[in-house]
Amino acid sequence: MTTAAPATRSIAVTNPATGEVLAQFDTQGPAEIETCIRTAQEAARQLRATGYATRAAWMRRAADLLEADREEVARAVVTEMGKTIVQARAEVTKSARTMRFYADHAEEFLADQPLAAPERVGAGQALTKYQPLGVVLAVMPWNYPIWQAMRFAAPALMAGNAGVLKHASNVPQSALYLDSLFTRGGFPPGSFSSLLIGSGAVASIIADPRIAAVTLTGSEGAGRSVGEHAGRAIKKTVLELGGSDPFLVMPGADLEKAAKTAVAARMNNNGQSCIAGKRFIVHTDVYDEFAALFARKIAALSVGDPLQETTDIGPLATLSGRDELAGQVDDAVTHGARVLAKAATPAEGTGWYYPPTLLENVGPDSRLFLEEAFGPVAVLYRAADEQEAVALANGTPFGLSSAVWTNDDDQARRIVDALEAGAVFVNGMSVSYPELPFGGVRDSGYGRELGAAGIREFCNLKTVWIG
Repeated sequence: MTTAAPATRSIAVTNPATGEVLAQFDTQGPAEIETCIRTAQEAARQLRATGYATRAAWMRRAADLLEADREEVARAVVTEMGKTIVQARAEVTKSARTMRFYADHAEEFLADQPLAAPERVGAGQALTKYQPLGVVLAVMPWNYPIWQAMRFAAPALMAGNAGVLKHASNVPQSALYLDSLFTRGGFPPGSFSSLLIGSGAVASIIADPRIAAVTLTGSEGAGRSVGEHAGRAIKKTVLELGGSDPFLVMPGADLEKAAKTAVAARMNNNGQSCIAGKRFIVHTDVYDEFAALFARKIAALSVGDPLQETTDIGPLATLSGRDELAGQVDDAVTHGARVLAKAATPAEGTGWYYPPTLLENVGPDSRLFLEEAFGPVAVLYRAADEQEAVALANGTPFGLSSAVWTNDDDQARRIVDALEAGAVFVNGMSVSYPELPFGGVRDSGYGRELGAAGIREFCNLKTVWIG
């Protein structure tokens, strides 16, 4: 039986815009964890026995329910982690679209693959097939409470797996909503369940032999811990960890469009996105013009109540996150960084706000040079040429996503090949799409979510040889 700490009343919903505690929930103990895993195991058996058409019908019905609940869910997300109401609604819509995408394409992505010339392996027929692993544990973060969970849940369930979600402790409302959504759509009870538990309970759940695999989106430290425990248990993992994504701007690029996109790339989700552009590396020939455009647009951002339709930037999700970001910026300034722009914020004491800020001259002795900044802070770097720009881009331990702005097709191809990242966006910003694989390299993790690759991650690729 899985063990964990006794239940305590320790999970709270705290509104980041006010600091007010809105609700509290009991954490779940060993008996509830055991029931959850046992029910998930039974659901996995049932899902494996159903056809794609049945699972797709359930998934589409769950997507319809999510869309019908959009306003309620969006407002709950805002009060839990502070993103703007406009972006919260978009997150719900994107999640429902992803559910329908996998309902439409799972059978195609997981179809048997016959070997074209089986006689080469001495067979009359040879093929590979994808089959579900069983129960998969998902450890998910707070920054996209619905989307992060859904980009695992939709493909996992359509593949015939069951999912157990350990969500971030500051978004229990989102976790509890997801706990019931798929059952409401028609999936067997236990197909996707949420556990309100602390991080200390995760290791024992990973060790449970009924858990077949683990996926985590979170910090580098959390990834190392989960990877270590899963490795001891010899279980498959997918880790999507931090990023310090470069955004390169080369001569000839549309600077007005690049600057406008740079603001969106950095400030989306109040700057709390793993694939946000964080380091803006600009060729010296266009540096001054781009910096002026970028600074002006950042200074004009509206910071305030995230429930207001016109707000651009809300509060950070946690007080500790705001303090961490403030410490990184203060350290950079102490070491010689210069503040080029800073937007206005609400009055002191009205929430966990941090002003959207643009810095330059951040040197290698500053924390911001290598650390991920998780909030509305952008850093400008001047590059003498293409080679220096690429070297700066690759000069961190991370490798999640990246972007490059150039109108030179040959240069674009060279930079795409040279950047050490899981994705490169040319003349655009890094965005996750259900149609495209998503994931990183180096300290940004391994494995892929989304696309065909994402649904195959938690399947057994079985070889079949028929004489």
